Amino acid sequence: MAGTDHGHTPAAWTGVTIAFIGFCISGAFMVLANAWGFWAGLVVVALGGAVGMGMKAAGMGAPKAAHKDLAEVIAAAKAPAKV
Repeated sequence: MAGTDHGHTPAAWTGVTIAFIGFCISGAFMVLANAWGFWAGLVVVALGGAVGMGMKAAGMGAPKAAHKDLAEVIAAAKAPAKV
């Protein structure tokens, strides 16, 4: 993953940070035995995912890798090597 720079984007950092805060909220309210706070924390977790996907759609995420057409790859493999 280090070679693909996976997750090192503003969209990924923001989404994960918001989701982490939501997990912390849920964990705290679980210990306090407060069901409403627990579910509110899970809503924050879902909000983190939505924000991350929205930022990615806005162009702040990693671009999709362009894959070669399978026919091109097969043709290149069958071509004689140039020496």
